[in-house]
Amino acid sequence: MIRSLASLVLACSVAFTFASPARGAQFNVLLFTKSTAWHHDAVHAGVTAVQELGKLHDFDVFWTADAGRVMNDAELTKYQAVIFLLTTGDVLDAAQQAAFERFIRRGGGYVGVHSAADTEYDWPWYTRMVGHMFHVHPAVQTAVVKVEDANFPGMERFAPRNLVTDEWYEFGPARSKDLVYLLSVDESSYRPQTTWPDRVGKGMGAFHPISWYQYHDGGRAFYTGMGHMAATYRDPVFLHHLFGGIYWAATGRGIGPGQAGPRAAR
Repeated sequence: MIRSLASLVLACSVAFTFASPARGAQFNVLLFTKSTAWHHDAVHAGVTAVQELGKLHDFDVFWTADAGRVMNDAELTKYQAVIFLLTTGDVLDAAQQAAFERFIRRGGGYVGVHSAADTEYDWPWYTRMVGHMFHVHPAVQTAVVKVEDANFPGMERFAPRNLVTDEWYEFGPARSKDLVYLLSVDESSYRPQTTWPDRVGKGMGAFHPISWYQYHDGGRAFYTGMGHMAATYRDPVFLHHLFGGIYWAATGRGIGPGQAGPRAAR
């Protein structure tokens, strides 16, 4: 009787094992934080926030600042998207750049956060993918952020106009004609003027974009200029915006009906 009961329990356990669906993350992302110029105090807050987003939304995050470890074909095949979080300066050598280009051309996704636009100025392919490159910024200020296009994942929690405090980058001209702009900052709501030893900031005028996306060279690229301060990575609206970009970059899904395709840069 005992032997029969044990056999029954074992049989049920095996049946349950084979009947249960395998559990796994929705997708995998590489979180890359190497800097060779300015080092942001917010890096660790940003890393923690992305890791928590992974737990909340069931995706896996591997974090490193070691380009030699991950920027090669064998490692990059493990990921559906790569996040350049607060990177600055020249972070990849020529071989690593070539591997990352192949990753995007295979359909991979890129997410750039804040100073990702202050990275790799001498790599033309990268600057076209980012879309705009950093020029200068004034002091941290509160400003009004406006929604330009809500038809993208992660835009659901923004009001048409939002009061936000951040370090507002002034960008150079568009490097791609395929950018679709998601958010802009109203320059009348803060002081964009600044003077640095080697450059002057006057603002970008009537249209000052701060977030956008595009299809780039077979893959997908999303950028947000917000995220300078550690406290920003506790803002649920910003975190939802960031997750939306990660989700789209990794999967290509989430854009609502009616999207006519990439709009020309203004």
